[in-house]
Amino acid sequence: MIKIKMMLIVLLSISITACFPSNNSAKKEILLQGHTMGTTYNVKVVATPEHVESLKLHDKIDAVLKQVNQEMSTYIPDSEISIFNQSNSGDVFEISNGFARVLKESIRLGELSNGKLDITVGPLVNLWGFGPEQRPEQVPSDSILANTLARIGLKNLHLVGNKLSKDIPNLYIDLSTTAKGYGVDMVAELIEANGIVNYLVEIGGEMRLKGFKHTGELWAIAIEKPILDPSGEQRAVHQVIIPKDNAVATSGDYRNYFEANGQRFSHIIDPATGKPIHHNLVSVTVIHPSSMTADGLSTTLMVMGTEQGMAFAVENNLAALFISKTEHGFSEQFTVKFKEYLK
Repeated sequence: MIKIKMMLIVLLSISITACFPSNNSAKKEILLQGHTMGTTYNVKVVATPEHVESLKLHDKIDAVLKQVNQEMSTYIPDSEISIFNQSNSGDVFEISNGFARVLKESIRLGELSNGKLDITVGPLVNLWGFGPEQRPEQVPSDSILANTLARIGLKNLHLVGNKLSKDIPNLYIDLSTTAKGYGVDMVAELIEANGIVNYLVEIGGEMRLKGFKHTGELWAIAIEKPILDPSGEQRAVHQVIIPKDNAVATSGDYRNYFEANGQRFSHIIDPATGKPIHHNLVSVTVIHPSSMTADGLSTTLMVMGTEQGMAFAVENNLAALFISKTEHGFSEQFTVKFKEYLK
């Protein structure tokens, strides 16, 4: 279920008519870029270059993202999450507010989905070769899989305020389903705290948008057609959406996978089986006010599959788009709430 998000969403320059003050001509779309979380970030703000420079906004963005990594990156040996994962005791850890915020939402989504989102499945992700460890030379045996399954489970993790503990010594947390979205939220909150109300934040495909472009047009986003291509070189547009003041997250299994003995193994793991998902659903896009929540939900729905995922999305009033692979190409389904964002 844990995923390594690729660039599943691309930007389009599309003219969308909107009511916006015409005296905004002095402001421009200023692009701020950088690297974080093993990927890139792209931030567009509508402001004057002088204002952005005076705020030192680029430096502030880098500082915020560095802090998120130091709290929740499993690739940094002395990050908060790594120190907790390396501990073999049941001691209570006092954790930062950011780490606690992401854990709280991740646990909530896990409980809401009856375990389909499980942030303790890191050992399974590593077992199948999609984590910091190297990919296995062969498909894991049933006995190894059973032993690894015994090491996971949200029931073994306890968060009370900012106090975190675990029941089993080798419990391992991986927040790659929600931490990247949280990073997007943090950058968006930083931008707004500095008085900028028109922006687009993107980290590795996760997005959050607000307001308008400098031309007075609403931000438009293109959802990628889920073509099987691990290189990421083949790109085509499947659908265009106008998210308005929301976040957008897409989860798919068509970029990050490996093949063995003629079978394709997705990086998205089902906690119930301990194995990569195996169904026709290839992409899910979720629109939600929070990028962190949209991030977690998109993976949750991918694990569920189309039928169960659609029922869950409808029951919880989610804006979700499901793209499935068929013999004749792709088919799509979306909730009523998602329909209002279609171009």
